[in-house]
This record gives sequence, C-alpha cells and structure tokens, in this order.
Amino acid sequence: MAKAAVVILADTDGHGNLGRVVNGLETAKEFAQNEDDELELVFDGAGTQWIPELEDPESDYHELYQAVKGDAVACDYCAGAFGVEDAVDDAGIVALDDHDGHPSIRSLVDDDYEIITF
Repeated sequence: MAKAAVVILADTDGHGNLGRVVNGLETAKEFAQNEDDELELVFDGAGTQWIPELEDPESDYHELYQAVKGDAVACDYCAGAFGVEDAVDDAGIVALDDHDGHPSIRSLVDDDYEIITF
C-alpha cells in the first residue's frame, strides 16, 4: 500500500504548466486506480486556479480531472488569493486551512504520505 499526496502548484499560464498539471492528474489517477493506495490531491498556490479550468466540460482534461476529483482538496488561503474561492466552493472541493490558512503538508508527512509536487 502506498500513500501519496500529489500537490499541484503549477500556474495556468504556459505550455509547461499545462504539462505539469496533466502529469500531476495522471499520477493521481494511477494512485486512485489502485484500491490499496491512499491519495490526497492538493491544489495549492497558483494551482488552485486549475479548478475552474478543469471543471469546464469543454476542457480537454475535464474527464481526467473527474477521475480524481473525489480525492481533491484546495488551499483555502490560496483560493482566495488567486480569486477562485467561489469556483472551489461551487466545485464541492474542500478548502483546507489547517496551518495558517493553508493545508498542512507536515500532517501529511507525519501520516507517512509521500509528497509529490507538480
């Protein structure tokens, strides 16, 4: 059994960042498909901006996102800072504020999650 926290930090600008988010979602999907694995998919920093993009059914990666959305959370502070808190709420994504308004990466490490960033 593996425990993985896939953290999406990539901004929505540029081809390289698109590659990062797609690779992050594919990695999350691989863990999600193994029923013995535990997965946390964390949209943090500029990565929170991907949620409204991926919620759009016209997005090329909407289906991939839907495959892992049930494991997704977002940074509460960053969703507000990047102006997507309403979109995060509308998507039904839990916004975490465990540590100074942000998700606690330390608690994931303490729970033996491998942290993988994109």
